Amino acid sequence: MALLNFKKRDAAGVQPVNPQVEAFLQGYSIEVMPRTASKIEDFRDLLPEDTRVYVAHIEGTPIEDMIATAKKLNDQGFPVMPHFPARIIQDHAMLADWIARYQGEADVKQALLLAGGVKDPHGDFESSMQLLETGLFDKAGFRSLHVAGHPEGNRDIDPDGSDKNVVEALKWKQKFSERTDAKMALATQFAFEADPIIEWADALSDAGIDIPIHIGIAGPAKLQTLIKFAIACGVGPSLKVLQKRAMDVTKLLLPYEPTDVITKLAAHKAANPDFNITNVHFFPLGGIKTNANWAINNGGASAKPVNS
Repeated sequence: MALLNFKKRDAAGVQPVNPQVEAFLQGYSIEVMPRTASKIEDFRDLLPEDTRVYVAHIEGTPIEDMIATAKKLNDQGFPVMPHFPARIIQDHAMLADWIARYQGEADVKQALLLAGGVKDPHGDFESSMQLLETGLFDKAGFRSLHVAGHPEGNRDIDPDGSDKNVVEALKWKQKFSERTDAKMALATQFAFEADPIIEWADALSDAGIDIPIHIGIAGPAKLQTLIKFAIACGVGPSLKVLQKRAMDVTKLLLPYEPTDVITKLAAHKAANPDFNITNVHFFPLGGIKTNANWAINNGGASAKPVNS
């Protein structure tokens, strides 16, 4: 049995760190939005060196705000991965402009390509595959190109609740990764239950899809906040984990922490080193500082814990 490591939590004592969780959290990434990132003066006080930071592009966010956030993070030494939501990009010229500005103004060299959270396209693009097919990212020297993954399905792509279209799209992206120099990964929507995540990841592997998975995990937050985001983001069966917790009056007012789901995934990874989930991707729904401190206290950091 492995001995526990110990990290200082605060002046009052220490918190034991599960070595499997500590290993699983190495190389984690985190997602921010311009309005939330603007509240953090220096991300070096929160995140380990070289932490990849995704910048979410929500409809209505000016590209200038996105680029300013990317530049701030890059200046502080963090690799930045902005979202490119296909359905809010009007045409080839706009896509080329965004790529050039990110590259020229913020030294961005990687991107998360996704359909985006709007129903109707604003222009020529509807899917991440169409963005990839332009060849603009390859021409600009973008090598890390991540795409979205959905452990609990995606009703937008498969209205019947199956995963037929999603899997076909992933097979296309698998072939794209094999015929190009793109270094691809799946950055997934968050979920709250480990067993279905494991089954989904294994099913992809069985289907011949070996793109590494960066599993989406919701960071610590108030239960009501998580339920609101989970419903808005289309989180499916694992929502029942939150709903069950909400029915327990002893837990209703306590903040949710992702300890259980990460501990189970970490144990599975330790027992199955070839398991295709390679990284954790945090959605800091309860705040960036709160999420960063949780990661630090659970072994996923060398940064100094900060007050929430």
